[in-house]
Amino acid sequence: MWEQELLTHLSAPPIPILMYHQVTPRPLPAFRKYAVTPKAFSAQMKWLAWAGYVPIQLDDWLNFRSDRTRLASRPVIITFDDGLEDCAEYAVPILQAHGFTAIFYLVAGLMGQTSRWLRLERGIEFPLMDWATARQLLACGFQCGSHSMSHPRLAALSAADCYEELLRSRQLLEDKLGQEIKHLAYPHGSFTEQVKVVAAETGYRSACSVRIGLSPCDDDPMALRRVPVNGQDSLLDFICRLRTARSVREFMGNGVRALVGKVR
Repeated sequence: MWEQELLTHLSAPPIPILMYHQVTPRPLPAFRKYAVTPKAFSAQMKWLAWAGYVPIQLDDWLNFRSDRTRLASRPVIITFDDGLEDCAEYAVPILQAHGFTAIFYLVAGLMGQTSRWLRLERGIEFPLMDWATARQLLACGFQCGSHSMSHPRLAALSAADCYEELLRSRQLLEDKLGQEIKHLAYPHGSFTEQVKVVAAETGYRSACSVRIGLSPCDDDPMALRRVPVNGQDSLLDFICRLRTARSVREFMGNGVRALVGKVR
């Protein structure tokens, strides 16, 4: 029996952990790569439902890896970084229309304020959801995770400062939301082996990175791979990303380069 269970896990295909940042009807040029329109997002969710994909929570994936539960035949995890207010306004109703779940990674120290880190990098700022909105997400069956206290590049911090960022964020989120916070997404995708250790020490069960790829059963739980969904993606690109983590152009380019390499 255990041999069959082991075989099932070893042969289980990797799953897509989709990474979104903003869903808005008015994308700004400086953030266009990360901004998906409600029309495009709705088409993507409709396709997921039509194709038989079932959005699950991160706990479901981690428990499956530990052989404590079973998964749907086509699982997918939907994540949103930064906690932008636009996502609560435009993405949530579309997710609810399909009965889909998702996790929203919140910058605990900036709730109800703006994405001030983007002011320095891109000259823009967006409103962030407040505590009341986050509590409403939980009441509707969604999940919230940590995106640190202030959205720094964790790899550039000292171990002590990194510890403070991650621990205070989790504690504040738990205090304000009344639920255990177990999951983290690294701001800017910035992490090192030391950051991973600190994340585990401060109580997180998983941490999402921006490493591009599907998440296999042996994926590092403190540096999970994700599939970026870009604002310029067509629906065909989205479908291609679900299977390869790449857009059509990227996938075809990789294939051509591999073919050229073989010819050489």
